[in-house]
Amino acid sequence: MSDPRWLDDREMAAWLPLIKLIHLLPQALDRQLRDEVGIGHSYYSMLASLSDAPDRTMPMGELARYTATSPSRLSHAISVMQERGWVERRPSPADRRIQYATLTGAGLEVLRKVAPSHVAEVRRLIFDRLTLEQVDQLRDLGTAVLDGLDGAGSAGR
Repeated sequence: MSDPRWLDDREMAAWLPLIKLIHLLPQALDRQLRDEVGIGHSYYSMLASLSDAPDRTMPMGELARYTATSPSRLSHAISVMQERGWVERRPSPADRRIQYATLTGAGLEVLRKVAPSHVAEVRRLIFDRLTLEQVDQLRDLGTAVLDGLDGAGSAGR
């Protein structure tokens, strides 16, 4: 058994702000979305993902992977949004084990209502603070780290 490879001062100086960012950014995004439409960022991400899908429909398993959400958490979120009339869920006609989620017209309207202010908040919190070079670096860093986490190279969707 070898000694652990402790983080050096340089790595620690990068690690600590990253951990703080990982905790604070979702809270800030959730706050803005909850104030406007009563949902968190994970729900917004599901709605946005469905809006980009053909016929605004995705298999639930694919939506879970796309939004980095566990199947049980996704199922709960879809149920909540279904009660609000934003999403419909239906079984696949070919395979009853597969469920599809479809963004409804009402869900699309919610997304259209909140998207401009959400994007403005993302810009305010992140992109307005970065140079174009830093944006490119952020993309490259995020992709490299995500590729190591999921092994599938899906950082860019």
